[in-house]
Amino acid sequence: MVFWKRFFTSSDAVVPSVDAPFLGELLEVNNSSGLKQQILLSVERDLDLYELEELCDSVGWARRPLRKVKKALEFSFLIVSMWEVKGTRRRLIGFARATSDHAFNATIWDVVVHPDFQSQGLGKVLMRYVIRRLRSEDISNITLFADPQVIDFYRRLGFMLDPEGIKGMFWYPN
Repeated sequence: MVFWKRFFTSSDAVVPSVDAPFLGELLEVNNSSGLKQQILLSVERDLDLYELEELCDSVGWARRPLRKVKKALEFSFLIVSMWEVKGTRRRLIGFARATSDHAFNATIWDVVVHPDFQSQGLGKVLMRYVIRRLRSEDISNITLFADPQVIDFYRRLGFMLDPEGIKGMFWYPN
């Protein structure tokens, strides 16, 4: 993906700067080496699709058509991105989005943290931020879909498997 981004981006392209208008919360956290680093959580919707797909590639997700990713973002109720901030540069290291009926329910999708930043508590920070933003919109029923290997992660955040075991149903094309 980096190849294509470089190919379609001019060499004098501006690197995103934290001085640019960017909504969010700046946090200072300790990384795995004990060093302080700045992390920005943002609800800014104008994301570089190539950068987002590079993040998804980093965790081994299947490639998705960019036109569909763009559409998914356009129709999302909430988009949260997580950025490593170094001086005036920022790097996308985490992402999550949610769809909603704008009244009662929201479903969280596409939660991802770059492997270099996993196991540092940043996934929890990202998810708590998403939940806080949804609750601030008076959304009371928050759901998500999780792969088996991350169920315990979501349990520790207060999510539970369908308590009655019968509510979720799926339809897939043959």
